[in-house]
Amino acid sequence: MAKKEKLIIGSRGSDLAMWQAKFVKRELEKNNENLTVEIKLINTKGDKILDVALSKIGDKGLFTKELEVELLNGSIDIAVHSLKDLQTQIPKGLKLAAVTKRHDAEDVLIARKKKTTIESLPEGATVATGSLRRRSQLKHLRPDINVVELRGNVPTRINKFEESDWDAIILARAGVERLKLKKHISSIIPIDKMLPAVGQGALGIEISSKNKFAAEVVKSIHDENTYAAVLAERALLKTLEGGCQVPIGAFAEVGSNGLYLEAIVGSIDGTITFRKKMRGSKKEAEKLGRKLASDLKKAGAKAVLDEIYKETR
Repeated sequence: MAKKEKLIIGSRGSDLAMWQAKFVKRELEKNNENLTVEIKLINTKGDKILDVALSKIGDKGLFTKELEVELLNGSIDIAVHSLKDLQTQIPKGLKLAAVTKRHDAEDVLIARKKKTTIESLPEGATVATGSLRRRSQLKHLRPDINVVELRGNVPTRINKFEESDWDAIILARAGVERLKLKKHISSIIPIDKMLPAVGQGALGIEISSKNKFAAEVVKSIHDENTYAAVLAERALLKTLEGGCQVPIGAFAEVGSNGLYLEAIVGSIDGTITFRKKMRGSKKEAEKLGRKLASDLKKAGAKAVLDEIYKETR
């Protein structure tokens, strides 16, 4: 019998991060019969500061930095990230080695009654979200809605909603469904109404560039179509110089005749939005992302983003 190999996953301790780490552990062990996988818990800055809006803390590696330090010093082999949390500039010595097949990427509305949609919320309703991207698109659709700040992991946000007098909250479909909290969903917000965050629904596997063993092992859970889609989205975000706390939404998908990418940049109050769509080659995903970002900038998105950076930095 071949020797048992061991691999260590670094993970944040939230319910969703643990679901992600356990999912990757299960898939890796299923696809590599002589592999045992351990999970090591690591706290990040984003987990510790829970009473401040994310846009005020600054988002460079907010949920990833501590994991990356452990990767670089070799105490873990891989870090599993929700790809929307992984900054577009990956630190020297590390790389994005694999991306799992994407879960449905939409956002969902959690309201008091089933079947409530953004359109059917009462006039002047209060909706909570910690995301400037959601705030911008929501205010664009419904300028009358009052938007309030919401932080915390998925179960915490749902509990806060249940104890509040808010009319609704918005969360990522993937997180809610992965944690088996689907019963709380009132409606799924279509992508044509609200574009998701870059990488939403996909898991990114980050490793040390020197770790050949980890690089080989994670190939077994890599999904090429999701990888092409998130490469395009991440190249767009990087070109727009946006972090995860700016009003930029994007979604790419591999179709029968190429890679389709759609993106939106909006003002925080939703009064100004620039939305464009483009098709390119799956093999040149990053080129497509850069091109669409450049088109959005030329259309006027750069001025909107510059204004936001002044306010949030």
